[in-house]
Amino acid sequence: MGTPDFIREIRATAGHQLLFLPGVSAVVLDDDGRVLLGRRADTGDWSIIGGIPEPGEQPATTAEREVYEETAVRCEAERVVLVQALPAPVTYPNGDQCQYMDITMRCRAIGGEARVNDEESLEVAWFPVDALPELREFARFRIKQSLEDEPTWFQPGTGG
Repeated sequence: MGTPDFIREIRATAGHQLLFLPGVSAVVLDDDGRVLLGRRADTGDWSIIGGIPEPGEQPATTAEREVYEETAVRCEAERVVLVQALPAPVTYPNGDQCQYMDITMRCRAIGGEARVNDEESLEVAWFPVDALPELREFARFRIKQSLEDEPTWFQPGTGG
């Protein structure tokens, strides 16, 4: 899908200035414990699935929608894994700048066949946890936290 229409409308008046936006990432597991990954069209990297919520959309709904839109896999969000303000702004090739507050959801696959379902992915595949392709720390950390039976992870405050 690319840039949502509501972001395009904001950009029409905001230009390329930094926008602080919510983002939702999904770690999708199947019944065999494999992780669903997509190879991103913009970077060529394998990663977990994610996107920007539509206005008023709940994070679980965003995770489920994005997974289906990008991979044709139906999933159900089970829990919030972590919440993290990503440390550095992203500058896109067109000059737009964004910084994201990521909410990562652990999801369970409930149907569909994994395939490229939109222009955001070059490939889509299931991977055993012990045989993951090369991943950036962003995805590795979220997969690790999803597999642990711990409370939601968050960066501790500074006590200020």
